[in-house]
Amino acid sequence: MNELRKLFYLLLIIPIMFVNTGCSDDDDGGTEPETINETEVLVKYLEANGDPVNTFGQYIKTIDVKSNLDLQSDQYIIDIRSAEDFANGHIEGAHQVNASDVLSYYETNNLSSKERVTLVCYSGQTAGWVASLMHMVGHINVKTMSFGMSSWNPTTAAMSWAKEGKISNAKAGLMVTEATAKAAAGDLPTFQSTGETEGANILRARVEAVFAEGFSPAAAMSNGSLFDTPENYYIVNYWSLEHYNQMHIPGAIQYTPQVDLNLATSLKTLPKDKTIAVYCYTGQTSAHIAAYLRVLGYDAKSVLYGVNQMAHDTMPGTAFDETQHVYNHPLVQ
Repeated sequence: MNELRKLFYLLLIIPIMFVNTGCSDDDDGGTEPETINETEVLVKYLEANGDPVNTFGQYIKTIDVKSNLDLQSDQYIIDIRSAEDFANGHIEGAHQVNASDVLSYYETNNLSSKERVTLVCYSGQTAGWVASLMHMVGHINVKTMSFGMSSWNPTTAAMSWAKEGKISNAKAGLMVTEATAKAAAGDLPTFQSTGETEGANILRARVEAVFAEGFSPAAAMSNGSLFDTPENYYIVNYWSLEHYNQMHIPGAIQYTPQVDLNLATSLKTLPKDKTIAVYCYTGQTSAHIAAYLRVLGYDAKSVLYGVNQMAHDTMPGTAFDETQHVYNHPLVQ
């Protein structure tokens, strides 16, 4: 009888042991969560939601900004120049905001309700960087005034584009026509984990991080080192192939605007371990591209003033011309 009783109790205990063993696995944390590639999630999200690197609807001509003022249209102007320069003369009704604060200022003041929000800076380059970041998070009513305050008035033009040295032919004789091939496709870069898994949340964290870096010097550079130490850079010529074949910086690699910076094309040919120097005609578009690439984790910089500051008189594309691009619109204080 005692033997039967022992067998009975043993049969009761064995299932309990199995239950405890199963629970102990859960207590130890169970299976590790799957690690995601945040950069890949981010790129796919951006390409599926507006593809902002290939959207160039952010520019507005100076004459149209003035016309909107005259017509009293629903236009909100943000001037991201220094407080001192703003105080010395600005567009009527403009609001001075630091470039790194534009995102929070826009959302705090519910500027998504405006028909357009026009950004102005000195030359159009910093504003291009800001507008690029704003478009990435969906604030597509933000526009950049082409050439910035340099196009508004001769006085403000003298602070930037009309300033000595901003228009130059100093590098004209160094330009070449020999093509350099794109690098082989590799991996996307990585950035410090945001801790997020959804594309929209990763994007928000990355845009805020790039805003915090600021435009210069993190995302901007002069052209001197491209000629002095070209081996230190992966030089991106962001022109059409036709213009690239006419002239370009030695060693520059041509990337077709609105085509080549996607996963399906040539985005992965950009190096993740080398500074990418992006240049265009005036520096306005390259600032837009540099902002996008920095959000993805690339060490990308916009070459200030583009080829206007290298080979102004012989370059293809848009060359700044005071007789065409500088108006005489009024300034207020």
